[in-house]
Amino acid sequence: QVQLVESGGGVVQAGGSLRLSCAASGRTASTYAMGWFRQAPGKERESVAAIRWYAGSTYYADSVRARFTISRDIAKSTVYLQMNSLKPEDTAVYYCGATLRSGSRWWARDAYDYWGQGTQVTVSS
Repeated sequence: QVQLVESGGGVVQAGGSLRLSCAASGRTASTYAMGWFRQAPGKERESVAAIRWYAGSTYYADSVRARFTISRDIAKSTVYLQMNSLKPEDTAVYYCGATLRSGSRWWARDAYDYWGQGTQVTVSS
């Protein structure tokens, strides 16, 4: 089992920045990848960014590439999402996810088994 706790959400004006953190505990040594996902009202949860825990390779959705940066601190079992140049369409509940399973679509939502409680990000225009 892996437990995840997110922090860092809030309200920001368009063009601003936020940094999300997700602290993991439990079977973190077996983590294959961690990621950030978001769900806006009336929409499905979508992949935003993901990182292979030990390899360090990353994935970004087209909508956030060049604006968001995912990183991790293995010693702290924490993954971060630096969000710059935020837009109103980035407004959503952001969830941290973790998977212990490898696979070709390691960044996709259905590859993840463990989830945090979510943190609200609101971008005002």
